[in-house]
Amino acid sequence: MKMMDIFSGNRILWTLLFLLCCLLCAAGDETVTLQEVEGTTITLHTGITGIQSDAQILWSYGHEKAEEKILNSQVFKGEAVTEISERFKERLQLDRISGALTIRNISRNHSGVYLLQVITGRISSRTFSVSVYAPVSTPVIIKRESRSVVSTEPCSPLCTVENGEDVKLSWYRENERISITNNTDLSVPLNLPLQIQHHDNNTNTYICVSANPVSNKSSSLNITQLCDHLHHHLSEQTERSHILLPVLIPAGVVVLLILVLLYIWRKKEKQQVSERTEDLMYSDVKIITERFNKEEKPRTTRGEENQTVVYSEGGVNPVTKT
Repeated sequence: MKMMDIFSGNRILWTLLFLLCCLLCAAGDETVTLQEVEGTTITLHTGITGIQSDAQILWSYGHEKAEEKILNSQVFKGEAVTEISERFKERLQLDRISGALTIRNISRNHSGVYLLQVITGRISSRTFSVSVYAPVSTPVIIKRESRSVVSTEPCSPLCTVENGEDVKLSWYRENERISITNNTDLSVPLNLPLQIQHHDNNTNTYICVSANPVSNKSSSLNITQLCDHLHHHLSEQTERSHILLPVLIPAGVVVLLILVLLYIWRKKEKQQVSERTEDLMYSDVKIITERFNKEEKPRTTRGEENQTVVYSEGGVNPVTKT
């Protein structure tokens, strides 16, 4: 009985040490991050070679922690027996030599944490964080109808795409990204307008790109295709300017000459009016002066005629007749 108690106590001790070792190994294990496209086949490579033929290989899975056992392979009577959970039935394939796990036709529901444990005399472990994304849709470029009838307004095409996890929508001009948008509300499609100014007519190609971490799709915009009214307006302007330029230059010279002649004529007319005004003023002054002289001269004569000069010894005294 005592020997059995001692053996049982040692077994418990060894089990505790074994579990502690497992925890330390798991705590020090680095997590491998993988990002994959839905519907593809991926392999979780362990980096282990030459696993013992009698080793137990255990794979676990969970959205945040690997708590669900999805594969358990161990040797029983010299033969390897592998059990796979119903959730991953027909999807998993195990490499007994390296412990690598292949997952076929992976879906977004399979995103999460995968843990490998190789149990021999000790436990070796590897942790994988797998993110599965749906492939992005191809963006569609549409022409927004303007309420204005003015053809010279900027062209504003709209790029739209179905939203998804970590999907971003961008506009590129050449190799330069000029705008980007995303939305955490996956029920709302992503829309990104592009405003093309008139001075951009030399850059004919724009690219709208939808992308997530594992895939991307693009659509090209040619201004002459979608923004035809802008291109047509610019072409008409250029053609009109080439046609009117030979006509406008002589017409401008003629108009300038007419303005110069009109200015000279107006200036001469003002001078003539000024001279006539001065002549009229001089004539009026002369007439008034002559009239004044004519009126003053008779009065003086009559006064002189009424005076008689009387000579006396003391001098000459005027005497007025009565």
